[in-house]
Amino acid sequence: MKRTVLLSAMALALVACQDEEVAERPDPVVRVATVRLASLAETRTYTGTVMPRTEVAEAFRVGGKVATRLVDVGDRVKAGQTLAQLDPVDLNLQLEQQRAALTAAQASLTKAQSDLERARTLFKRGHVTEAALDAQSLAVDEARSRFDQAERAVALATNQMGYAELTASADGVVSATGVEAGQVVSPGQMVVSVARLDQKEVVVSIPESRLADLEGSTAEVTLWAGDGRYAATVREIAPEANGTSRTYPVRFSVPDADENVRLGMTATVSLTKGDPSPVARIPMTAVLDDGRGPVVFVVDPPSHELKRRPVVVEAYQTENAIIAEGLEDGDKIVTLGVQKLRDGERVRLAEIQSASAD
Repeated sequence: MKRTVLLSAMALALVACQDEEVAERPDPVVRVATVRLASLAETRTYTGTVMPRTEVAEAFRVGGKVATRLVDVGDRVKAGQTLAQLDPVDLNLQLEQQRAALTAAQASLTKAQSDLERARTLFKRGHVTEAALDAQSLAVDEARSRFDQAERAVALATNQMGYAELTASADGVVSATGVEAGQVVSPGQMVVSVARLDQKEVVVSIPESRLADLEGSTAEVTLWAGDGRYAATVREIAPEANGTSRTYPVRFSVPDADENVRLGMTATVSLTKGDPSPVARIPMTAVLDDGRGPVVFVVDPPSHELKRRPVVVEAYQTENAIIAEGLEDGDKIVTLGVQKLRDGERVRLAEIQSASAD
């Protein structure tokens, strides 16, 4: 009986010691890292200038003396607006001359037709030969040709009178002037240059070693003078490099350019290659996959409790894993010994590192 009581006492003492040891077991120490989200896309920037896609050199279609120029550099013009005018005196004289020639040709044609009718009557009576009748018919054809030629000359002189007024072919802004009032110009000589504002571009110079950046990249334009951002696309790549700088001029179209994008402004073109979505690069040892999908253990800051969180792994690298979904910027994750941890377990932090996509 005494032996039984002694064994029972010893067993109770042993259980009490074990409970005391379990109660005093410290929380495990884990190494953690702070998640920093960043994009893996590669971005390169180039500086350029805002330019119009189309710049029209407005010119007279006839030569003459410039009577007046109605616009200056910087003026906005509308399609059909008068830009300059020629002295119309000489053109008026040419028109009057052609009209006089038309009147003479009309009189000649009328006379030839009358002579032909008279010749036909005399031929029927036997007073003229058939050869004379044919000759008179040819004279009518010749007179009609001279009349038609005179008509076209009058039409041409009338058109030239209209060409004495130079009008804008499209809406835009005057970017340059080439003549002054009183100057004699020849046909096709630039009088006013009009830059169209409906389509704007940014022209940059890209080294030959970086032309590959254009393929598969997303372009964005920012202005030095403002905070606006505008999507852009490559419209034209020069076929040969500049002989001095060995760079290729590239024109980027900016379809959504507004009034803030002014011609001549300095702009920056950013070329981004790759997915710009933010991801996290974490150590491979932080990822646990027990057959239910990859997870990481996130440490709750106030309580230091572990939270088992599923993640989406975009790629595995030599020592790291790229996490596309499941983590947020600033999360603290366990980087070692994750296979021994349990969801909800309290831990102590040994060291805080940084886990980012940089």
